[in-house]
Amino acid sequence: MRGQSALTPRYVFLFNMDRRSFLGTGFLVTGGVLISPTLLAAENTKRLKKVTILHTNDTHSNIDPFPDNHAKFPGMGGVEKRMELIEKIRSEEEHVLLLDSGDIFQGTPYFNKYKGVLEMKCMSALGYDAATMGNHDFDGGMDGFLKATEYADFSFLCANYDFTDTILNQKTQRTKVFKKGGVKIGVFGVGIELKGLVPETIYGKTQYLDPMKEANACALELKKQGCDVIICLSHLGYEYGDAQVSDKVLAANSEHIHLILGGHTHTFLAVPTQVKNLAGNTVLINQTGWGGVHLGRLDFYVDDQLFAKKEMVVVQ
Repeated sequence: MRGQSALTPRYVFLFNMDRRSFLGTGFLVTGGVLISPTLLAAENTKRLKKVTILHTNDTHSNIDPFPDNHAKFPGMGGVEKRMELIEKIRSEEEHVLLLDSGDIFQGTPYFNKYKGVLEMKCMSALGYDAATMGNHDFDGGMDGFLKATEYADFSFLCANYDFTDTILNQKTQRTKVFKKGGVKIGVFGVGIELKGLVPETIYGKTQYLDPMKEANACALELKKQGCDVIICLSHLGYEYGDAQVSDKVLAANSEHIHLILGGHTHTFLAVPTQVKNLAGNTVLINQTGWGGVHLGRLDFYVDDQLFAKKEMVVVQ
C-alpha cells in the first residue's frame, strides 16, 4: 500500500573470508552442513560483526515523490520517505554505511533552480558516507559541481577521472576506508567515459583513465590495507551488447572486488547478479534502478566467514 514500506529478505550469500568467495544462494553452506538463514539469524549472529550497507544510484534530483498519477511509480520515492527508511534502519542497526553511485543531478526543476546545492544538502542530511560521480553530475559544469559540493558532508570517490589540471584537483579521492563494528570496508569509485556524453567544454582537461586498470589497482591497494570488504561504486552501467566496459565486464576482469554497486543504466535488480572473477571467486553486482524509488540494502555478518544478506527496499 502507498505510504507503507516493507523490508523483504531476498537471498543469503555465504562469503568465505579465507577463499574470498561467495559460495551459496538461499542457504548457507559451511563445513558441508546446510544452515538456514532463520537458524543463522536466531543462533549465530550474536557472535558475528554485522554491517548494513545501504545504497542508491541515479536519483536525478528527485527530491519529491513521483506524482500519484505516475504510470510506473505512483507516489513512490522522495527524499523525505527515504530519510524515514534510513532512520528506521539506523535505529535498528548499529553499523550502517550509506553510499551512492552517481547521477545525483539533473532531472527535475530543482536542479535547474538550485544547481545541485539542494541535492547536496539533502544527501548530507540523510548522512551519506560517500558517492561517486555520474556523467550528469557534470551538467552544471565543474565549477557548478565544486560549488554544490561545498554543502556535501561526505566524500566523492573517483579513481579514473584525473582532475589534476582542473578546478576539481584534490577535491575528490581515489579510495576511502571505513571502520564499522570492527569491520574494515574499502570503497572506491569509477565512472563512464565522458566523451560523447558530456561536452568537452565542460570536462575540459579531465583525463579519463582505464576503469578496469584503476579499479583493480584500487582494490589491490585496499586489500593491502587489510580491508575485509572491498566495494566499487560504479557509474559504468550494468551491461551492454558490445565490448564496452560495464559492471559485468569489470567484475569478470577483477580479482579483489567483492561488491559492485552500479549506476548509469537505471537497472532494477531484484537480486544481486553473481559474476566469477579472474580468480574464480564470485563478485556481487547490485543496482537500484533510478529516481530514488528503491533503497538497496545488504547486511554483512563478519567472523571467520562473512555472510551477506541482500534486501531491496521499495520507497513508497
